[in-house]
Amino acid sequence: MTNSKHSGFPELIHNEADQATRPMPLHELPRQFQIDHEMAVIRKHHARIASAIDMFWGHKDCVEYLRQLILSGGDGVGQTRVGFKHEVLAAFLHLIRLHDTPEI
Repeated sequence: MTNSKHSGFPELIHNEADQATRPMPLHELPRQFQIDHEMAVIRKHHARIASAIDMFWGHKDCVEYLRQLILSGGDGVGQTRVGFKHEVLAAFLHLIRLHDTPEI
């Protein structure tokens, strides 16, 4: 008896035929799609920060702005914040990597 029958989950056997319909992981998608995805996450929770990133994108100050957001836990304007949600923080970190990675 296989493990899948005990757990109720299908076995993790990948056939070549399944590869064509397998969703691509985010890191395999085109760079601009990844940027748009991360910006949508940020825009959902912090529209003003997303607008600032849009304005700075492509400039060396953008990465510094993102790092400052991460380190300070807020944008320095308005109410004091006790950090960001995990998904927003992950989006900031991914955007830093994407910003520093040249387009191919």
